[in-house]
Amino acid sequence: MATPVRVSSDEQADKGFSQRDQEERLTRHCKVNNISIRKIIYEDHSAKIFIRPQWEKLLLLLRKQRNKTDLVLFTKWDRFSRNAPDAYNMISKLKSLGVEPQAIEQPLDMDVPENKMMLAIYLTAPEIENDRRGLNTMYGMRRARKEGRWPGLAPMGYINRTAENGKKNIAIDPDPAKALIWAFKEVVKGKYSLGQVYLRAKDFGLDCTKKNFTRHLRNPFYCGEIHIRKYKDEEASVVKGVHEPLVSPALFLEVQDILNGKKRSLKAKIRSNDLLFLKGFFELLIVHQDALRECFKRTKQALPLLPLFFRMWLPIKGRGSEPGIHAVVERIYTQY
Repeated sequence: MATPVRVSSDEQADKGFSQRDQEERLTRHCKVNNISIRKIIYEDHSAKIFIRPQWEKLLLLLRKQRNKTDLVLFTKWDRFSRNAPDAYNMISKLKSLGVEPQAIEQPLDMDVPENKMMLAIYLTAPEIENDRRGLNTMYGMRRARKEGRWPGLAPMGYINRTAENGKKNIAIDPDPAKALIWAFKEVVKGKYSLGQVYLRAKDFGLDCTKKNFTRHLRNPFYCGEIHIRKYKDEEASVVKGVHEPLVSPALFLEVQDILNGKKRSLKAKIRSNDLLFLKGFFELLIVHQDALRECFKRTKQALPLLPLFFRMWLPIKGRGSEPGIHAVVERIYTQY
């Protein structure tokens, strides 16, 4: 017999009350009913799905050791699953392995057809409870947004804080905030491409991917606005947030025009060695000496300029240094 012990939240797992209580009740039940325990498993994952590490290990054990376990015990059916369709599928899977799932506080004789109705109630009630909790959370978050408060994890450039009175709020996180403010201003100046602005912003303390960087530039939260999505008969709306904005609405809209192509295009500024003034415009991937000699024979008038802007791949694998490549080109040039 295997006894899964599952908790419904990380807080319960940390405090340990729920796990110890379930283990004690299951152990006592097995002792009273003369049931030998083969394995006790502990879980702190949600029961909405059965993709849970310890549960998957238990299934693997049951498959490998068929006919050695005939019961899987838990305290209540909501410890088994909070998703009725998945629960029915898992019950069928366990029965195919010769194992019967059973809740010690809600026991059911599966051979009695009428008990299927009680099983449906036991499995559906937790799912309904989850759905109701989810709806209440969603309504609460929408209400918070309508009041100008941000209910979730603070966006880049901000940090979640809790005041002494227990009220939660968000405050500016100095380093990433400065990098974002700089990025907004640089995009408007148009001196650098968006990719170059992103790389410079990373040097200033911005920690995100390039894709998320573009999302940040399009997020109206940074100009003090909070967007509320459409829901049923409620139209989408925009409210003024109670948080401190990083940029002005005018600057934010100007950046949006540039990103949407409604304003001047961004011009890339290529930084390179003065001797490599065509870097970024020409690229020579693979050059063999024989091919280079043949090229020199036909274009001798261009030979003095070639060492200045060619970065070439040597016949051996690996990229050569700039002085080394210039020396190779000059050595070949002296042969003609």
